[in-house]
This record gives sequence, C-alpha cells and structure tokens, in this order.
Amino acid sequence: MRRSLLLLLLGFSAVATAFSPSWRQRSIAKNLRQLPERRSEVRDTRGFNAIRRDSNRFANPKAAQFHVDGANIPLVDFDVGDSWAGLLPISSDPHETRKLYFWYFPPTVNGSENDFILWANGGPGCSSLEGFLQENGPISWQYGQANATRNPYSWTNLGHMLWVDQPVGTGFSEGVPDIHNETQLAAELVGFMQQFLNVFAELKGKKFYLTGESYAGKYLPNIADYMLSHPTLLDLKVQAMWLGSPALAADVVADQAPAVNFVHKNLNVFPFNQSFLAQLDQIADKCNYNSFLEKYLTYPPPPAPFSLPGKSAEADPGCDVYTQIIEAVLLLNPAFNEYRIFDMPPILWDVLGFPGTFPQIQSPVYFNRSDVKAAIHAPENVSWDECNFPVFVNGVDNSPIVSWEVLPRVMNRGVPVVIVTGLADFIIQSEGTRIAIQNMTWGGSQGFQKAPLPDSFILDGVGAAGTVQSERGLTFYELPLTGHMVPQFNPPAAFQSMQFMLGSRTSP
Repeated sequence: MRRSLLLLLLGFSAVATAFSPSWRQRSIAKNLRQLPERRSEVRDTRGFNAIRRDSNRFANPKAAQFHVDGANIPLVDFDVGDSWAGLLPISSDPHETRKLYFWYFPPTVNGSENDFILWANGGPGCSSLEGFLQENGPISWQYGQANATRNPYSWTNLGHMLWVDQPVGTGFSEGVPDIHNETQLAAELVGFMQQFLNVFAELKGKKFYLTGESYAGKYLPNIADYMLSHPTLLDLKVQAMWLGSPALAADVVADQAPAVNFVHKNLNVFPFNQSFLAQLDQIADKCNYNSFLEKYLTYPPPPAPFSLPGKSAEADPGCDVYTQIIEAVLLLNPAFNEYRIFDMPPILWDVLGFPGTFPQIQSPVYFNRSDVKAAIHAPENVSWDECNFPVFVNGVDNSPIVSWEVLPRVMNRGVPVVIVTGLADFIIQSEGTRIAIQNMTWGGSQGFQKAPLPDSFILDGVGAAGTVQSERGLTFYELPLTGHMVPQFNPPAAFQSMQFMLGSRTSP
C-alpha cells in the first residue's frame, strides 16, 4: 500500500511538474521563438515605432539603388520599414575615391517630418553603426543579447535619422585618410551631404540637427561652424546640437584632474587600500589637480581663460593618475569598463566585437557578415571594425581645443546646445566637462552663473533622475549610473533630452 501510494504521489508530482505554469511558459516561448513571423499577428503597430511604408518617397531614380528592405535584414525577425543605405562620394569629382557610408531612416508615425537629425560616433574613427545598433537606432542588439530587438527609444520616433561613417577611414567608408584638422573634416562631411541631398532632395530645407558623442564633441561644433561660415553650400541650416559625453576639454582637464576625486566618490567600484589611495592623493596635490578643481569648479566662475594644472594639455611626467587607476582597478576587477564603471564579470559577448577585452570567437561581428553587407549595400571588400585608427594623417588632429573658441562661437551665432554626461563615465569625466563649460563665454556671460541643482532633472515616469542646468541656450544634463554612451546606457533620458532640443518639450 505504501509502495502504491508512493508511486501514485511520484506520478502526480511528475504530471504536476510537466504541466506547471513555468513549464507551460517555457514551452510557449520556445514555440514563439521558432515562429517569429507570427509576432505580426498579435503586435499592436499603432503606437511607438510604428513604421511608415513608402519605398517611393524619393523622386530621384538613383535613390532606388540605396533602398533597404526592412523586412529582410539578416538576424532581425521584425520589420523596421524602408530605409536607404550605401556609399556616396565627398565631392562631385567623377574620379573621387573617398566615400562615406550612410544609413538613413525616415521617421516613424510618431516622428516629425520636419526634423532631420545626423548622428556621428566619436573615436576618432568609430563607426556610427555602433550608435545605430546599440544606442539610438530602430534595431537594438545590446551586450549579451542572443538576438536583435526593437528599440522603443529609437530616435526615428523623433524625426529623420542619418547615421554616417565619417571621417574617411571610419567603418565602411572608403578612401585614404588625408585630413589634418577638424576644418578639413567638416569640409568632407559637407561635401558628402551635398551628394546626399542630390539623391535625396526631398530632405532639403528640413530643420537640421547635429548629434553625436565623445570625440564627436570636437567634430560637430566644427561642422556647425563650417556650415554657418559657408551658408550657401547646403540647403540645410543647423538648428541645434546634442553632444553626449563630449570631448570638449584638454585631456588633462577631461580625465586627469578629476580622476582622483572620481575615485573617492566611487570607492565601491575602486576598492583600493589606504596606501594606494594616499599615493593617488599625493600625486593629485603635487600635480595641482586638487587646487585646479577647487579654483575652477565654481559658480559663477573666475575670469577666463583658465590656466591648465600643468605645462601642457596632457599630463606632465609623473602626473598620469588616470593610467595608474585603470591598471590598479583591472587587477581587482578584470571586467572593469571605463565607459561604464559598474560593469562586473562576466564580460558579455558583443555582436559588434567591442569592448574587446577578450577575442570575439562565438560568431562573426555582425557588420562583417556577407549577408548583412549585401542587405545594407555595404562594400564587401571592407572589413568593418567598430573603431579604426588613424583617420587623421599620422594620427594627429591639429585642431585647437573645441571649447576655447569654436563651440562658443557657434552658440553666439544662435545655435542652442544640449550636453549630456553620465556619472558612471570614467573616460570623459563630468567634472572636466563642467570646467570646460565654466571656461567658455557665450551669450554675453562666462560659464553657468548658477550651479546645477541636485535632482533637478525629472524623467517622465521615473521622477528625479539627475541634474540639469540651462542658461543662455546651453543645457547641461548630468545623469547618475549612466556611462559614456548615454543613449545606450540611459535611453529614456537621452530621448527626453532630445525632445527638449527639438522643441517638443518646453523644459528640460
């Protein structure tokens, strides 16, 4: 009897397990993953990300050769709508060999037909396709994801989007890099845009916005300055700029002077012993980093121009605390990521092969697949890397620090600027960006007159999510727990700051 009862209970247990809710969920999910085409049967396409289907949007017959069928992009099991991609030269010279790669998307049904947004990644030499796939494009494929997913915070929900691999030498672009400075880079980009608008003429006269991150903080103000100085070259006028974690300051200001203070604010991430912390403090004192922060990180600021803490824009001998900190923290956390300091092991696989702490051996880098290249009209003979070096002759950009003259000049010409930084970004630290702002004069005054107030940035549906300060056309966001690539690490905040830049929000 006991044996029979035991067998009965075991049988009941097996049946209960087989038909438990968790088992049923796994079974249903498995079947749906095997039938992605059925998702369209149940998805509500009326809301965010709803695509516009119009493959004949452009009258020029040349546009057809660039058309990308959004329902047939490899490894993407959803339709992203019509887009256009490929290579165009940087001049009208029929023998021009230098070409930039682009991928253009029209707005979704929620986006504005009047707003035209260009995105550039930094580097210098990093492909804007990284921004497309992991930051602000309609397809999102994040670290550790097995498949691509829709991006609810795609900037195509804001307006027309154009991702460009520039300058020459970046991503899928073709040709030999031959530029020495940002003015030449701007001339290349404007030359490309002339050819782009010849094909896609319906975009002429749109409200044009320059957006990007990191080293694009140098690119974009120079491009805006060039366009403002040559207003007849393009039938586009720069309306505003969005700069994420921008490289505005000298390296010694951006990542050396604030570094030790950054460590003290994040000791949970930098668990150094007291002797090493004391060593860092001594270097910060000896190299004038602490006194530099105390003097210039003030509101309102002391008179410009600010003196550098050392003899040059780089760290003086014996003053490179940034490298010492990186080398030390990697001994304690091999997964440490200077782009987002809270990363811990395991290091996740990345479909784009970056960050490249370990060789990417699981599968090919997405944009190096032949079927992907064919689908998006990318050159088969170009091996795509997320970042290529050099893109300036001899790897040297001879341009002056952008915040000294160029960026203030652009703002004084009436171009509003939004700057967004993350407090989990160690590679370009927010305190360095604050000092760069305090050293600039625009709109009749120098720097911000008032310090950004804690919890002054209110994120929709979340509440207090950082600080924001806006004066005389410059708006500065500072976001906690957010890394270098703001649209990737904090998509809703990046999206909301873009809405403010575009004028669809009245307050930041």
